[in-house]
Amino acid sequence: MKAALVKAVLVHLGLVVIFLVGMDFDWLTRERSPQPMLQPDVEIVQATAVDQAQVEQAAQRIRDQREAEQRAEEQRVAELERRAREAEQRRQREEQQQREAAQRAQREREQAEAEARRIREEAAAEERRAQEAAERRQREEAAAEQRRQEEAERQRQEAERRRQEEERQRQEEAERQRQAAERAERERQIQEELAAERQRREQARQQRVLTEVERYQALIRQAIQRNLRTDASMRGRSCVLTISLARNGFVTNVEVGEGDRAVCEAGRAAALRAGTLPVSEDPDVYEEMRQIRLRIEPEV
Repeated sequence: MKAALVKAVLVHLGLVVIFLVGMDFDWLTRERSPQPMLQPDVEIVQATAVDQAQVEQAAQRIRDQREAEQRAEEQRVAELERRAREAEQRRQREEQQQREAAQRAQREREQAEAEARRIREEAAAEERRAQEAAERRQREEAAAEQRRQEEAERQRQEAERRRQEEERQRQEEAERQRQAAERAERERQIQEELAAERQRREQARQQRVLTEVERYQALIRQAIQRNLRTDASMRGRSCVLTISLARNGFVTNVEVGEGDRAVCEAGRAAALRAGTLPVSEDPDVYEEMRQIRLRIEPEV
């Protein structure tokens, strides 16, 4: 700022000096110079006219010269001021650039320091992480070894438990098989006894049923013989009839089998004429009688 102020003062001093140098000091000489001697009137008038024109011309030239010099000076001063402004602007730009460069340098230094600090911190953190990882790995390996030992012990105990359990199960299975064999033997004996008993009962039932069936067959044959219409031509002839009976003894159907045709027709008519034939109330006996085959031989 001081250099700019000194430059401005010097420029203005130079302008003042130039203005003073360009001033016309001839008026001082004219006022102090002696008056010319008077000429005759004609010459005075003529001389006055000539001098006045020359003076006007000279004054005009002086004015023109001063105006030109003033314009030139103004232009020179304007140029100097422009240059001074440009120089000042350039100086300000240079100072701004220097300040910006200094700021950039400061920022770069700060960034470099921050980056270096970051790198150091990251290196320290990485070293800590590596140390922690190594310690963690050691702890994990120790824990894994302990787990392996515990797992081996657990497997040994589990294998022993399974062996004991399998042995117990084999013993229990053998005991179960022995008991099952005993139960099977007892069951077999019981079943044989039951089968024998059932067989005895079945034989007794069958004997009873057959006896009853034979008895009722005789009764049915007698009932049919009573209703049978015969003649001398039927002597020595027979016919097989299949008679279907309802639960109450009602004749539901009569089928004619092998035998004499006349005897078969007479026997069929006699069975239907009887209507209801004797049947047993015993269900087993009825099952054997619900469809009964009889051979009819007319008594002539």
